[in-house]
Amino acid sequence: MPSKNHGRMAQDMKRELIAIIQEMKDPRVTGGLLTVTRLDVTPDLDQAKVHISVMGREGGPEPVVKALNRASGHVRTEISRRMHIRKAPRFVFVADESAAYAARINQLLEDLAVEPDAAGDPDAGGAGE
Repeated sequence: MPSKNHGRMAQDMKRELIAIIQEMKDPRVTGGLLTVTRLDVTPDLDQAKVHISVMGREGGPEPVVKALNRASGHVRTEISRRMHIRKAPRFVFVADESAAYAARINQLLEDLAVEPDAAGDPDAGGAGE
């Protein structure tokens, strides 16, 4: 399969996957903010690794990943039906920690921010009065 068509199919599959996840009624999946960050499909359409980011959940992403992996057969059937493809990949859902990692780095950078008065500015200290 040419890479251009493969990339387009992966994008279409990601769009349909997001719609299917939004329609799910499982309470483990519906609460909180769930985002599909990346979808990696093998060239032979045998397997697709779905990276998801979960924010605002008390239990973290583990219950959501477990629920989605349990429903992967349903997701596979729906993808093949909606996209009219004969062979749909097996979906493997994994937690993507990049958003939490970026938030942690931003927090560390904010903690390191130095106020202009404390930076050793000789005019602000009042030493020449």
